[in-house]
Amino acid sequence: MKAIFGAIFAAAMATLLVASAPQPSAAAPRPNVAFDGIWSVEIITDFGDCNRGYRYPLRVWQGRVIKADDDPNYNVAGIVARNGAIGVTIASGDKTATGTGRLQGNVGAGVWRTSTGECSGRWTAQRRE
Repeated sequence: MKAIFGAIFAAAMATLLVASAPQPSAAAPRPNVAFDGIWSVEIITDFGDCNRGYRYPLRVWQGRVIKADDDPNYNVAGIVARNGAIGVTIASGDKTATGTGRLQGNVGAGVWRTSTGECSGRWTAQRRE
């Protein structure tokens, strides 16, 4: 009996919560899709004892920066603002680097540095699709 009462109570609460939740309006902001696509990002080391250069395929999807491949050796997280300002973190093993910059049309550029400050440099990007 307790189980049946609990299930009925849970269902009633869920219905009440859904009914009282704010409903989306026509004025709700839409996701940022202006920069969506696959981007080829070239990372150049200008300071420090890190590899001279890297190239990563990254995907921008609804204003978020994510991996464009299934390479398990690195992770990516970032965001692109409506004006093209971008912030990204790339992690590989125990190493982390952050980059900031701007995308404009089908190109982008900015700077990056490791979390320890041992290396830094610049990056460029081109939208591929």
